[in-house]
Amino acid sequence: MSLSLKTQSAAVLTVGSKHYHYYSLPTVMNQLGDAKKLPKSLKVLLENLLRNLDGKSVVDADLQAIIDWQKTGHADREIAYRPARVLMQDFTGVPAVVDLAAMREAVKALGGNVNQVNPLSPVDLVIDHSVMVDEFATPQAFTDNVAIEMQRNHERYLFLRWGQKAFNRFRVVPPGTGICHQVNLEYLGKAIWYDEIDGVLYAYPDTLVGTDSHTTMINGLGVLGWGVGGIEAEAAMLGQPVSMLIPDVVGFKLTGKLPEGITATDLVLTVTQMLRKHGVVGKFVEFYGDGLADLPLADRATIANMSPEYGATCGFFPIDDVTLSYMKLTGRTDDEIALVKAYSQEQGLWRHAGDEPIFTSTLELDMSTVESSLAGPKRPQDRVELGKVPQAFQSAVDLELNKKDKSAHSSINYQDKTFEITDGAVVIAAITSCTNTSNPSVLMAAGLLAKKAVEKGLQRQPWVKSSLAPGSKVVTDYLALAGLTPYLDKLGFNLVGYGCTTCIGNSGPLPEPIEEAIKQTDLTVAAVLSGNRNFEGRIHPLVKTNWLASPPLVVAYALAGNMNINVKTDVIGQDTEGNDVYLKDIWPTSAEIAQAVEKVKTEMYHKEYSAVFDGDEAWRALQVESSPTYHWQEDSTYIRHPPFFNGMTAQPSVVQDIHGANILAILGDSVTTDHISPAGNIKADSPAGRYLQEHGVAPADFNSYGSRRGNHEVMMRGTFANIRIRNEMVPGIEGGYTKHIPSGQQMAIYDAAMLYQQEKRPLAIIAGKEYGSGSSRDWAAKGTNLLGVRVVIAESYERIHRSNLIGMGVIPLEFLEGTTRKTLGLKGDERIDVEYLQSLEPGQKIIVKITYSDGHVQEIATRCRIDTATEMEYYRHGGILHYVIRQMLH
Repeated sequence: MSLSLKTQSAAVLTVGSKHYHYYSLPTVMNQLGDAKKLPKSLKVLLENLLRNLDGKSVVDADLQAIIDWQKTGHADREIAYRPARVLMQDFTGVPAVVDLAAMREAVKALGGNVNQVNPLSPVDLVIDHSVMVDEFATPQAFTDNVAIEMQRNHERYLFLRWGQKAFNRFRVVPPGTGICHQVNLEYLGKAIWYDEIDGVLYAYPDTLVGTDSHTTMINGLGVLGWGVGGIEAEAAMLGQPVSMLIPDVVGFKLTGKLPEGITATDLVLTVTQMLRKHGVVGKFVEFYGDGLADLPLADRATIANMSPEYGATCGFFPIDDVTLSYMKLTGRTDDEIALVKAYSQEQGLWRHAGDEPIFTSTLELDMSTVESSLAGPKRPQDRVELGKVPQAFQSAVDLELNKKDKSAHSSINYQDKTFEITDGAVVIAAITSCTNTSNPSVLMAAGLLAKKAVEKGLQRQPWVKSSLAPGSKVVTDYLALAGLTPYLDKLGFNLVGYGCTTCIGNSGPLPEPIEEAIKQTDLTVAAVLSGNRNFEGRIHPLVKTNWLASPPLVVAYALAGNMNINVKTDVIGQDTEGNDVYLKDIWPTSAEIAQAVEKVKTEMYHKEYSAVFDGDEAWRALQVESSPTYHWQEDSTYIRHPPFFNGMTAQPSVVQDIHGANILAILGDSVTTDHISPAGNIKADSPAGRYLQEHGVAPADFNSYGSRRGNHEVMMRGTFANIRIRNEMVPGIEGGYTKHIPSGQQMAIYDAAMLYQQEKRPLAIIAGKEYGSGSSRDWAAKGTNLLGVRVVIAESYERIHRSNLIGMGVIPLEFLEGTTRKTLGLKGDERIDVEYLQSLEPGQKIIVKITYSDGHVQEIATRCRIDTATEMEYYRHGGILHYVIRQMLH
C-alpha cells in the first residue's frame, strides 16, 4: 500500500502563476484517520514521512503511528526523518569538513569513488564562532578584532575555502557577517521550502538539523529544526536519515501580554525555568494560545533559541500572520510569502485563534505576570528576580570551595584611574549571542537606556569590559538610524564583531591589571551577558559567576559595576549635578521602544544580505587549489588527518565485550559538554598547551579549543580538561585530573588515558544526572573515544551527547532508579565488565559487573541507552561515519 498512499496524496497547489507539486496531508487523513488535533510540529513530521515513503526506511505504519499518537500523546516507534537542509557554524563545521575529507581518504583506500562523499542536501556553514573580543571600548575595536581573527584563523579559513570548492551543495557565509542562527532566521529560512527538479516545482515544509544546539531559533519562523552533533549532521548531509523516536509533545499555552518594562529576555528566562522544572528532555515543545497573536516573531525566536536551556529538542511556533509579517520585513519575496500562506493553510499547518491541539502534557503562562529577571550564577534555568540578585550572588560566594573568610578586594591603577574592585565586581558586560541580538526590541531598549544614562552623565565602571556583538549587520544599521549608536559607544559598548563572542567563551583577555587583581585575592567576580549559556568556566577562566540578562540590564550592570548592588532599588550612579540616579530613571518606556523599533526597515535586510556569501577583501584574497582530496599539512596545528578510519575494513568486526575497564573519571550532576570538551582558553601548562608549545606555538597564539577542533591532538588533550570540572576520584581538586590506579599517581586525565592505552586497558566514565547537557559538541564524544573510553554509565543523558557517544562507538548505559555512583560507593579503583554486547538490543537491560579493590563483586542492571535499531547499527559498525562509508562501498 505504501507507494499507492504516496501516489494518492500527490497534488498540485497553484499560487499566483506558479504550480507547486506537494503531498497532501488531508488526503492521508482520509485514508489513515483524522489528524486535525495533531500538534503542528508532528504534522511536519507526518509530511516528511509521507514524502519519503518508500516501503523500506519509511512504511505506512510509521504514518499510522503518528496519527495514532493522538490517542495517548505518546508513541514508541522509531522513524527515519530526512531534513531538507543542514546548518553549520565554523567551530563544529571545521571538524565536519575534516571528517568529510578523511572519509574521502578512507573511501579511496578501500577502492571506492571519492566523489561519493558529497553532501546530498544543501549545507550552509556560517563563520561566526571565531571572532574574539581582543579590543573593546574603542572605535577601532571591530576593525582590529576582524584583522586579528583573519590572522589567527588563516589556516582554518583556507581549509573551509577548499571545502567550498571541493564539495557540492556546500556554501560558506564568510566571517564578519553574522551569527548562523540570525542569518538563518533573517535570510536562509523559507518556512516552506521549494525545489525545482527537471522544470517541476516541489513544495514542502522547511526543515533542518544544525551543528549548534541553538539551531532551534528557527522554530520561531515555523521551521522544524534542532541541533545535532557534527557527526549526525554529516550523516544527514550524506543522505542518512535522522533516526528518532516519535517524540512526546509538551504544549505551552501563552496568554496575556508582557507588562510595561518587561522584556522578551525576562519572558524566556521564565519559560526556561518552567519547562526545565516540568521536564522536557527529548521532547518537542509547541507553543499555542491566543497570546501568540501579540507576540512578535523576534520574541518567539528568542524563546525558541533557548530550547537547549530548557532541555527540549525544539520549541516550535506554528506559522501565522506574525510569521508572514516578519518574512515581509526581512525581505522575503511576495511569491515566497504567498506560498507559505497557501501551503500551510492547505496542509493544516496554519495557526488559528483558539487552536487547542492534543498534547502529551501542557503548561500555561499568563505573560502579564512575568517579572524582570536574570539567570545565574552557572545555569540558564536558575532564574532570579532582579531584586534578589544580591542574595543569589552571596549564596554563590558562600558555596565557593576554599573561600577565604573575608571580604576580598584589590586596589589597582588602570588607564590613569585608581579604584578598588571587590567580590561581586562585574568585570564583563556583553551584549552578545544569537538569543537576544536577533531581537530589535531589546537592542533598542539597550540603546535607549544608554542614551538616557549618558544624558544624565553616567559612565561605565572602569573595571568592566564591555562589548556589543550583534547577530547581523542589520542590527548596527537600525541602531545607527535610531541615533543610539553614539550613546552605546560612549558607555564602551562599541561594536566588537558580528559573532558569538562572549557567549561561547570568546570574551578575550581581561585587562592585565584586572586579571592580576582577581588572582591576587581570589576575587569572586561576575560576567553579565545577554547570551544563553553561563556554565562554569565557559565565559572566562577567572570569572566564577555568570549571569544571563536582557541587553538593557547588561548596560545597567556595566553602570552599577557590582552584583551586590540591587539595581532594582539601589542607586546606580549620580547625574552631572550629583543627584542619585536609579534604574527607573533611565529605563525606557514600551512606547519609546516601539517607536524606535519602527526604524527597522526591509531595505536594511536587502542591503546586508544582497552579497552575503561574498565576504570582505581579506576573505576573497584567500586562494586555494581545486582538488577532490585535501593535501594534509604535516606541520599544521589546526587541521590534522584524524585517526578515526585507520585500519578500517570493508566489513565491520564483531563488537568486543568490555573486560576489566578502569574508571577514568567519576563525575557529578549536570556535567556539560563544556566540561567534557571545553571551547574556551587553552592553558599553557595543560596537555594541549604543552603539545602546542612542543610544536612551536607560543601561548599568545594558542587561540581557543574551539578554533582548533580540526586538530584531534589538541582536542583529545582538551577532553575532560575544563578548569571547573570536578572528578570525584580526586576530591577537593578542580580541573582535568584523575588518579592512575595502577601507579596510584594523580595526573592529567589525558596523561592517565595514554598510560592506560599503553597498558591495553579499556576505560569507563561514571556520571550523575543530565550528563552531556549544553552545546552540541561532537568533540565531547570524539575525545571520549580517542581517550579509550568504551562505556559511559550515567543517571541520565541530554539528547545530543547520548547520540554522539553512539555515533563514535561508545556505549551509553543508564543506572536504573535507586542506583547511583553514591549508592554503589564507587571510588574509582573498581574495575568494570560489560558482556554480551554482540546480542545487545535497543533499550534492553544489561548487567554491569563491578569488581571492588578488596576483590568483592557486585552486579547491577543498567539500561542500554542505544534507543533505536538504527543507532544499534551505527554502534555495531564502530560509529555512524564508518557505517556511511561501508554503505557507499556496497
